[in-house]
Amino acid sequence: MSRKKKKWLPLTNITMESYAAEGKSIVRLDDGKVLFVDNVIPGDVIDAVIIKDKKTWAQGKLLKLVTPSPQRIDPFCQHFGVCGGCKWQMLPYPQQIKYKQQQVQDQLTRIGHLELPEMQPIIGSPHERYYRNKLEFTFSTHRYLTYDQIADRTEKIAPVPALGFHAPGLFDKVVEIETCYLQSEPTNQLLTVLRAYTEKHNLPYYDTKAQTGWLRNVIIRVASTGEVLVNLIMQHEQEEARKALLDHLLEQIPTITSLNYTINPKVNDTIYDQEVICYHGRDYIEEKLENFRFKISPKSFFQTNTYQAEALYRVTREFAGLTGSETLYDLYCGTGSIGIFCSAGAKKVIGIEVVEDAIKDAYENAALNGLDNCKFFAGDTEKVCTDDFFAEHGRPDVIITDPPRAGMTEKLINQLLKIKAPKVVYVSCNPATQARDLALLNATYKITRLQPVDMFPHTHHIENVALLELR
Repeated sequence: MSRKKKKWLPLTNITMESYAAEGKSIVRLDDGKVLFVDNVIPGDVIDAVIIKDKKTWAQGKLLKLVTPSPQRIDPFCQHFGVCGGCKWQMLPYPQQIKYKQQQVQDQLTRIGHLELPEMQPIIGSPHERYYRNKLEFTFSTHRYLTYDQIADRTEKIAPVPALGFHAPGLFDKVVEIETCYLQSEPTNQLLTVLRAYTEKHNLPYYDTKAQTGWLRNVIIRVASTGEVLVNLIMQHEQEEARKALLDHLLEQIPTITSLNYTINPKVNDTIYDQEVICYHGRDYIEEKLENFRFKISPKSFFQTNTYQAEALYRVTREFAGLTGSETLYDLYCGTGSIGIFCSAGAKKVIGIEVVEDAIKDAYENAALNGLDNCKFFAGDTEKVCTDDFFAEHGRPDVIITDPPRAGMTEKLINQLLKIKAPKVVYVSCNPATQARDLALLNATYKITRLQPVDMFPHTHHIENVALLELR
């Protein structure tokens, strides 16, 4: 096997050797360079072309699957390979979580160069399909077409409307979704009803480039309690058409618990700064984790896999080792779910979150569960956690930190090194940035326990919980 010098010449009959990370598989070429390829699995024999060439590695693009790996199975979704989600459907789930555990191990050792305890076996998801509790679909005037679909057309291709997910890497094109296996009903039923009604009444979908049209997005939440929240987002108000559409949704799908709408005239799709108006029912639904109840409003952040959120939070609570006398700090607390879940074992819970609306939700959730030992504060942790703050609320015995994919800021890490809480439980949705942060904490803290948890079957995403204790 040899690598051609010219990038546009294909590499033929390459056998992928192992899994790397981020959904890529790798093979080492004859010159020692490592080739990364998307959309393939170990054991696949492929033809590929190099699209990025560096000194020690290269990125390849799959041209042809010559011989499938013995591990390969048939994907169950008709949109596989097009919509960009669930990229690992061709790999049996036991193999998926095996590679995910390997990913955590590799990144903590390769990036962090850390001395690690024995890692616990990954906790797989009991639900491989219909595990999400929130999905957002987009209305677009430009449907994404595959090369095969384009080749089949003899006439000039006019833009076709679509309701579905954004095509990978394309902000202005949407893959039409007929059936999605990520979230339980009435999700697909809602898509069918919306598509049929809007087509019948010629309701205009939004054109991202021209910034014209009416219907923009629909957010659907389906809780484990069976409650359903829908938020329909429109570019501008058309009262008569809006009421008719919302009434039709209620008539066709009477199980909707909370029906809302939002007028978003902005260029981008974010609605955090837009008013959500409740049209029918309550302006929230309820979700449950164990016996704890949580209000979920249209803008609320909540773990998108309820079933595995329980598993993740149980690990976090176990690692915290609370005895009832500790002051627990919950950083990046969001709407307070982790702190509330651990509250029974803590004397006091202090939650800190930069988003003020999330803090309001956190207080509502604490009240909903009858908790009087939880307090929440809005602001950056490094600014909130001053000596005066500790004097008033107590120094932390245990810190739980659950940052976004980018990991913790350097300022926060320095603050943790200064605070020196006896225990830190680091919940991460990105082992690469977790490894970087753990390396910075390594001089003061020793990693004593590790537990990967799979929240998102058929994707390369993985959560990992690390327990740090003072050296």
